[in-house]
Amino acid sequence: MRWSTTLPTTDRPVTQQTAYPTWTELTTEHELTALLGDPSPRAANKDRTRLHELDRQWLAVSPFCLIGTAGADGSCDVSPKGDPPGFAHVLDDTTLVIPERAGNRRADGYRNVLTNPHVGLLLMVPGRGDTLRINGWARLVTDAPFFDDLVVRGHRPVLALVVTVEQVFHHCAKAFMRAQLWDPQTWGGAELPSAAVLAKSLSAPQDSLEELERYCGPRTPSVSTRTPSPEQLADRRHWARMGHTERRA
Repeated sequence: MRWSTTLPTTDRPVTQQTAYPTWTELTTEHELTALLGDPSPRAANKDRTRLHELDRQWLAVSPFCLIGTAGADGSCDVSPKGDPPGFAHVLDDTTLVIPERAGNRRADGYRNVLTNPHVGLLLMVPGRGDTLRINGWARLVTDAPFFDDLVVRGHRPVLALVVTVEQVFHHCAKAFMRAQLWDPQTWGGAELPSAAVLAKSLSAPQDSLEELERYCGPRTPSVSTRTPSPEQLADRRHWARMGHTERRA
């Protein structure tokens, strides 16, 4: 263990460092284990290399996941992906497909995959504190027979992330419980500026607020009071016909 005297700036590549002489930094895995202790056998031995039927059931009702990637240069990205429940398409016990939908076209995570195929997925189910974690390696596919199974509201994706499973396990709910994430009584943020105001202030000062509001959409209402849109209802009917459990609004 040593005193930390530097902290990289957010610029990449790192060209400047700031001194923090009062910080104590861990530098070895031995120090980390000495501080936190060893995981329990239950936690240490729960990961598997193939999807179980119970994992498939989770995936069938999950509408949202986070995908972590890192480029060859070490640059990292975590991208959210969401669609109707069951959007993470299971090809077999070791292969999962995440379709790409229209977005901002930055493709930060996909660019990382092109140079470093290792990925980490965290799949959530609304209202549940536990999560499903899948680690493996990925490739980008622009067409395959299973693309026909990825159509939503008539839109066939032009790209999909195909993940080969190397590690899968369920993560406990402690973080969600501490955060009270699904309890509407704890939700803040109503005082925060809208996405359009943030964009105007931080990334697109040349655009009018009216243009940005059209692009970003209105301030998102509380999930607990939101009325499902016709498109959402159509999604639910579609996935119900596919045999998936419907998600609550």
